[in-house]
Amino acid sequence: MNQNNQRKTELLAPAGSFETLKAVVNAGADAVYCAGNRFGARAYANNFTEEEMISAIDFMHLKGKKLYMTVNTLLKEAELEELYDYLVPYYETGLDAVIVQDLGVMRFVREHFPNLAIHASTQMTITGAYGADLLLKAGCNRIVTARELSLEEIGNIYQQTGAEIESFVNGALCYCYSGQCLLSSMIGGRSGNRGRCAQPCRLPYELFDKKQLAASAKKGNESYLLSPKDLCTIDLIPELIQHGVHSFKIEGRMKQAEYAAGVTSIYRYYIDKYEANPKAAYEVSTKDHQKLWDLGNRCGFTDGYYKRHNGKEMITFASPSHEKKNEQLQQQVRETYVNVEQKEKIKGILILSKELPSKLVLKYKNVEIEVQGDVVQKAQKQPMSQETILDKMQKTGNTPFTFSSLEVKMEDDIFIPVGALNKLRRDGLEKLENHILAEYRRTVPENQVIEKITRPKKSAGATKWKPELRVLVETPAQFSVVVRNQDVQRIYFDVFQTTTKDIQAAQQAGKEIYLALPYILRMNMVEALRKTIQKLEEIKPDGYLVRNFEEINFLQELEIKGSHIQTDYGIYVFSEGARRELADWNVEQFTMPIELNRGELLQLNNENGELIVYGHQPLMISAQCLHKNTTRCDKTPGIFYLKDRYGKLFPVKNNCTSCYNVIYNTSPLALFHHEKEIQRLAPKAVRVSFTIEKEHQIETVLEVCQKAFFEHKKIAPEEYFKDYTNGHFKRGVE
Repeated sequence: MNQNNQRKTELLAPAGSFETLKAVVNAGADAVYCAGNRFGARAYANNFTEEEMISAIDFMHLKGKKLYMTVNTLLKEAELEELYDYLVPYYETGLDAVIVQDLGVMRFVREHFPNLAIHASTQMTITGAYGADLLLKAGCNRIVTARELSLEEIGNIYQQTGAEIESFVNGALCYCYSGQCLLSSMIGGRSGNRGRCAQPCRLPYELFDKKQLAASAKKGNESYLLSPKDLCTIDLIPELIQHGVHSFKIEGRMKQAEYAAGVTSIYRYYIDKYEANPKAAYEVSTKDHQKLWDLGNRCGFTDGYYKRHNGKEMITFASPSHEKKNEQLQQQVRETYVNVEQKEKIKGILILSKELPSKLVLKYKNVEIEVQGDVVQKAQKQPMSQETILDKMQKTGNTPFTFSSLEVKMEDDIFIPVGALNKLRRDGLEKLENHILAEYRRTVPENQVIEKITRPKKSAGATKWKPELRVLVETPAQFSVVVRNQDVQRIYFDVFQTTTKDIQAAQQAGKEIYLALPYILRMNMVEALRKTIQKLEEIKPDGYLVRNFEEINFLQELEIKGSHIQTDYGIYVFSEGARRELADWNVEQFTMPIELNRGELLQLNNENGELIVYGHQPLMISAQCLHKNTTRCDKTPGIFYLKDRYGKLFPVKNNCTSCYNVIYNTSPLALFHHEKEIQRLAPKAVRVSFTIEKEHQIETVLEVCQKAFFEHKKIAPEEYFKDYTNGHFKRGVE
């Protein structure tokens, strides 16, 4: 494995406040990541004002360090149009990078801020070299990997793409693949994709199987089933570096300065220790393990997914408290890193000669500046002493500098007013600071035009709009029902369950058949997927439903045209910019976002859009397996049910072919009674998704769909469904 010794490992620390930023820098961080007052994935953190952010950028640069700003939420169309004015002052100051989730944001930054680095957030769910390569080609400079990746998978990304890789090494873990979680959004309206996650995964749940439900069992496996322990990889530092991780990312923008600084200091020590002598035996002391424990953890630590695919040893199974017990350690961190100011050491030479301007030369690293002041006079009475001059000149006050040495070269009988010395010192320090920061300053390109989106006119008559009806099925039994329905024009079916006979049956029935690819594509699945597709391509399926960036690049490598690719809801199209980015990848067909309301959806160009109008919406895609964690792994797919504290049941499917769980919403989405509003959106197609439905339920849903969208009859959902939800179609998310 490549030792990655050509570049020094970056230690990247969180900063939820200016106090924390200074503390983690004092503790040894090479860079920090933080949010401005908008568009960050931690909306409830004590985020930076514009003035604070500009000061923070300068603060970091004066210390030779970097600041990355999070713009890692999904932006609505109106917000994307505001992004330019928001970023300009930070760009001009010298912001080092933005961390992004949204394709529209990525495209916007690339076009309007050409010298600003773009880091692909972990919210983009990059799980392999295909996704990393796609985003690198799209203009990203760094890939923040999904937390679920193994060391081997990260090493493969690095070997295949040469990407600059950033990976989480300490702090909270999400139960769901980041960017694929809608649990908080759907049950409480607080979207993780918008930085407002309410963390319902940290609550207790019970798990039931079908037999228990059928027997009306009162108790299932009850505990904190969705709550992972905190990540701690202090023992894996050598292996992480050897497998290509360039930036070690500590989680914790919502945590206190003591936690962030304390953790940073320990990782700093061991990264430096390893890199100073990579061949020496590497071992972390018991004392430092205990310090990390005392700084805070959720029911213990886990080294995460780096050496395992999943496992119950990663889950708390108890109330996930994050208490800190060692007040002495907290106080030590405060005194060492939080309540101190570490100034940059400079060298100075002061030259005072009669009848000549006073001169001050300042040196900082490779920077040297010179300033001149008042003319030095011959002393008329008491000459100035060197001690007096030094005393006045060494007072650097609120500046970021302090003298490590100051040499005074002066003639004997001289005089210069103290005020003149003070001004000379101030001018010199100001010039030095400006000279250092000038290297980072930028100007935005001239004549920037922020394009206003021109959207197609919607059809005026409801009877003129006739969408395609598309259906997603997950089982052969569901497929056999749907293929007989005359109104269905396209069927999506799991690629690993589809047979050549299924493709032929669909096409003989006059229907398109699109192969639905896995929600997550991992390195160990690639060859199996390749062989499956190559076999099915002999019968020529009509296209593919892709769920992640990996699969877009994977299909293009197989020379499958973009016109045969439909993106699912998890490849988010919140704005026209995001849609156009997909179009640049030759992918025109997309699924309209499920977190936008009807008014916001109206802002999109939906000519090639598909709107989901029915189905149990996936709320979580997780590498963890509830069945395995509560009983055992028997490699048998099945349906289980999570019960929350209100008695609601969430269906869970364990996908054993690709080894992930899908947790579905307790109530199915049903939008048939919004036909007139959907007509205004004018999507090309509407989709119904079947997950746990039986034959009679499928027939009912298709009948209702036919009445709503083809006969334009008024539908009362309660006549057909005992329970349903409008999702976000009416309310949207903040």
